[in-house]
Amino acid sequence: MKRSTTRAAPEVAVEHRGAVPDGSADYARSKVTAVFGHAPEPVLFARVRLTMAADPAVARPALAQANLDVNGRLVRAQVAAETMPEAIDRLHDRLLHRLRRISRHWEARRGAQPLPGPHEWRHDAEPAQRPDYYPRPVEERELIRHKSFTLASESPDEAAFDMESLDYGFLLFTDVETGQDSVIYHRGEGYRLAQVTPREDRHDPVAVPLTISPHPPPRLSVPAAIQRLESIGLPWVFFLDDGTARGNVLYHRYDGHYGLITPA
Repeated sequence: MKRSTTRAAPEVAVEHRGAVPDGSADYARSKVTAVFGHAPEPVLFARVRLTMAADPAVARPALAQANLDVNGRLVRAQVAAETMPEAIDRLHDRLLHRLRRISRHWEARRGAQPLPGPHEWRHDAEPAQRPDYYPRPVEERELIRHKSFTLASESPDEAAFDMESLDYGFLLFTDVETGQDSVIYHRGEGYRLAQVTPREDRHDPVAVPLTISPHPPPRLSVPAAIQRLESIGLPWVFFLDDGTARGNVLYHRYDGHYGLITPA
């Protein structure tokens, strides 16, 4: 019997913003609770946030996000859809996929089954339904969220797994081999690694399909990083802070403002 079925399931906390249809909270609670039995460890906490964008220009205005604490490991998913019921259904499917993949990974670490091959990380992934960020005019955009935390010291394989579990488009971490601030992100069918001082000659073997960017991040102030983000037209930018000399990531939030991630 799975350990996740040996204790009472937690109550799913549901928050909502905007004109979320009646009944959506109960529907989300039932759909998220239904995935708990597929977790490899007990689900200790679950929170769902439902948001309906007010702007009619947003193609997929219904946003559903979930955060699960699976015995100390955070599992996260978020999807966007045209309607809230569709978003909740897709959230259920995405969480189910993530929990099944984590189960395979944890069983492999326990020796119960072989480790996934280098091409199994993403080929079975659900199609991403990432939310569109609100097209807020540039002059109205502000830096409204600054997250600072101690970066995990891990290998690119571990960083890729954490990024997928958290449903992120990138992950800032400390490369255990080089000790460098690094970012891993999706690139084609595999992953791309950006580092403060790029190194092609890695000594530790890497299981995931990985390429290394030969370009070091620019050294910038936060206002200059914002200018660069807008000029290159990408969802995020990796840069070296001109004050701390540490790797930072500036990104577009879904509300059209900016977020900043820095090492503690």
